[in-house]
Amino acid sequence: MAANRQAAGWRWQDLAAGGGLFDEIHPTRRVAGLHDIRFDGISDLLLRARGCAVIDVGCNRGHVAYDFAMNGARLVHGCDIHAPSIQAARIWFSELPHIESQFEVVNLEGGANAMNEAFGDHGYDIVLFLGTLHKLKRVMQPQPLTDLVRHLVKRAFHYFVWSGYADDLAFVDYCAKEERFKLIHRSELAMPDRPAAIWIRI
Repeated sequence: MAANRQAAGWRWQDLAAGGGLFDEIHPTRRVAGLHDIRFDGISDLLLRARGCAVIDVGCNRGHVAYDFAMNGARLVHGCDIHAPSIQAARIWFSELPHIESQFEVVNLEGGANAMNEAFGDHGYDIVLFLGTLHKLKRVMQPQPLTDLVRHLVKRAFHYFVWSGYADDLAFVDYCAKEERFKLIHRSELAMPDRPAAIWIRI
């Protein structure tokens, strides 16, 4: 696994408990990059979303999850550590009563227990883990992080999807292989050295 990256002033690990979506007069973006490029390399999965159960781990305000819903996913779950963002996702999905949706504030430092507390032992056709691993590496020790990623992979019935830094790909691939998943796609369309990758259960 690559060494932890330092990020001066980074407050991702703050729970941001309480407060509402509209507490800020001028809300700002929480993540780097643009929404569109988050689908570079994984957009084929939208064609396979119809009738699927999907979870977005580290979902921010639910934009990616919403696109899966618009492409026919029957169930969409998501989690993030930032409470106002989860409130935003709930508001988005309140307009889609035909979609079974659930968005929860989850501190992934709590590992599998935190996921189980929020979602039980629910499995999903597609598990999304986009742009989140490198943040967890700043606050988690290697073994608990490995256990968490393997737990997320294990929740996938068919596809596990990750995006992040190229030097973390081997680590994710190791976790996926341990749960009998095979890497079937890798793309750096979004930006060099920031791949997206898809594994399939074998």
